[in-house]
Amino acid sequence: MSTAPTTTTDESPRPVAPTPTRKAALRPLILRLHFYAGILVAPFLLVAALTGFLYAASYQAEKIVYAHELTVPVGDHKLPLSEQVAAARKAHPQGAVSAVRPSPEADATTRVLLSGVPGVGEGHTLAVFVDPYTAKVRGALEQYGATGALPLRTWIDELHRDLHLGENGRLYSELAASWLWVIAAGGLVLWFGRRRAQRKVRGMSGRRRTLGLHGTVGVWAAAGFFFLSATGLTWSTYAGANIDELRTSLGQATPSVSAAVAAGGEHAGHTGTGSGGTTATTTPQDLDKILAAARAEGLGDPVEIVVPADASTAYVVKQVQRSWPEKQDSVAVDPTTGKVTDELRFADYPLLAKLTRWGIDAHSGVLFGLVNQIALMALALCLVLLIVWGYRMWWQRGRASAFGRPIPRGAWRQVPPQILVPLMAAVAVLGYFVPLLGIPLAVFVAVDVVLGEIAYRRGKRTQGGQVA
Repeated sequence: MSTAPTTTTDESPRPVAPTPTRKAALRPLILRLHFYAGILVAPFLLVAALTGFLYAASYQAEKIVYAHELTVPVGDHKLPLSEQVAAARKAHPQGAVSAVRPSPEADATTRVLLSGVPGVGEGHTLAVFVDPYTAKVRGALEQYGATGALPLRTWIDELHRDLHLGENGRLYSELAASWLWVIAAGGLVLWFGRRRAQRKVRGMSGRRRTLGLHGTVGVWAAAGFFFLSATGLTWSTYAGANIDELRTSLGQATPSVSAAVAAGGEHAGHTGTGSGGTTATTTPQDLDKILAAARAEGLGDPVEIVVPADASTAYVVKQVQRSWPEKQDSVAVDPTTGKVTDELRFADYPLLAKLTRWGIDAHSGVLFGLVNQIALMALALCLVLLIVWGYRMWWQRGRASAFGRPIPRGAWRQVPPQILVPLMAAVAVLGYFVPLLGIPLAVFVAVDVVLGEIAYRRGKRTQGGQVA
């Protein structure tokens, strides 16, 4: 008895492979992006994490290293500011007084900032520390930035920002900030796309345990990574310029008090900025009058008095407290009349200007003080661990003898056109505004396509040889 061959009929149709769901179609693409971005960008992220950890710790280190310059025994009463400045100028006659930061606390010194001092770096000032009770000079140190960073913190700050390589070195930190949120978002999608049983760490071993640790810590730290990425980009070279341009077009730029001396003492618009440098008309006695006028307007400590550059410019007194609650009010004072010619309150800042200020200060570790700094150090440690675990998983994927093979190509072909086209458009727009995300991604895609074409042609030649 013979058996008839099986045939396919309308009554018994051939099984058709199910069309992958959107979630299933996107997962291989996200996995490949997360893998390659992690492998290629991880070294930059590792450097940013380690230097960021050091910077967050530098605030407390600065207080210890420079305790003699920063603190004094509390006396009975503080001397006039003019006497303190005169003592600083007597000890350091070179350069010009660009600004003064009166002692903000009972045990703190006054800082007299000198610009144009030989040997002081460009964009830096020489801070002369004066005892407000005795006018004794306790030392002088180079200072940088609005937060008054001294040499130790300045060196670490520049290491974190540009690796001491100047403007070109800033590309590393912008690259890290541009990709950190992409890697974190991809990790979140992959983690929550796994079955709950596959997310466990307890009882697991080998690559499964490493994956569990990597995913769990990544999920808990993801919000912090998004924050660091967004705030880091706000003052980066290229993306930061695009963000500033966008804020300006929306009327959300950070305003500044006008230092122009208006005729008749009328208030001017918030368009100018205070510039530093003493003139022939500037006298130390002006500072006490200027400070008194600012105090009358409600500007409490800590403040900085910016000395005018010429006779047509007013003094600018601005609050410099960046810890919560922030004090960022500022006034311009005419030195000849002692009257306030313009004022600007932080409460009147546009919303995006406030958010930018808070974001940068939190990223820098000053908004919430020690708690802020500890949180930043914890995030930096999490990022270091995630990078180490990521490379370890890659090694374990190769069965602990070599790094595993890359994720296969062609994942994008599984994505339906109705998802792929809008996704590519969104990536193109994002890449334009964040060029150190868009350019490396375009290069990666181009190289990947070329390598895929080479592998395809090699495969065809091999098959052709076997057929022959």
